[in-house]
Amino acid sequence: MKFLMRLFFVCILITFGNEFVHADDVPLRSGDQLTIRLAGVPVEDGAQVSGTYTVDGSGNINLPYIGKIRASELKQAEVQSNIENAYKSSGIYTTPIVTVSVQFDRLVDVEGDVKMPQRVRYTPDLTLLGAIAATGGFTDYADESKVSILRGGKRVFVDVKKVRKSTVPDPSLQPGDKVSVPRSFW
Repeated sequence: MKFLMRLFFVCILITFGNEFVHADDVPLRSGDQLTIRLAGVPVEDGAQVSGTYTVDGSGNINLPYIGKIRASELKQAEVQSNIENAYKSSGIYTTPIVTVSVQFDRLVDVEGDVKMPQRVRYTPDLTLLGAIAATGGFTDYADESKVSILRGGKRVFVDVKKVRKSTVPDPSLQPGDKVSVPRSFW
């Protein structure tokens, strides 16, 4: 039994970890808003390229002079580097300095036996307990020992009672996670 508990604990750590996810580390996806600033080029060109862009349904952004650049599934720094390299390799600018900032409006769904099921705004420090607290907490009928987190098609079950006792870490959540709190059948 102890072996199974340790195995479960290790699986949760591997799957969710207890590290905070920084906004810079979150892969971009369709619909994300990017603010792009271009420097190191003539002022008129910088003003023409600088602005707000939305990642389209194909996962790209469309920039002046270079066209489509892949953004979906990449991190902020990778998109920034790709834009700089595209301007350099096309011979348009020799020393462009690109700054990309992401306007995150990411959500985590919390459903089931919580007082106010809703979508909770994602922050880099959002954990399972934090998301549940944001919905008003558990109802009197919630089964706190079988809370699930669905991420990327994988579902992991967490015993929140053990999280509160600090025998299991409070999993960090990521944008797009779906937390489900079942009803107890006692």
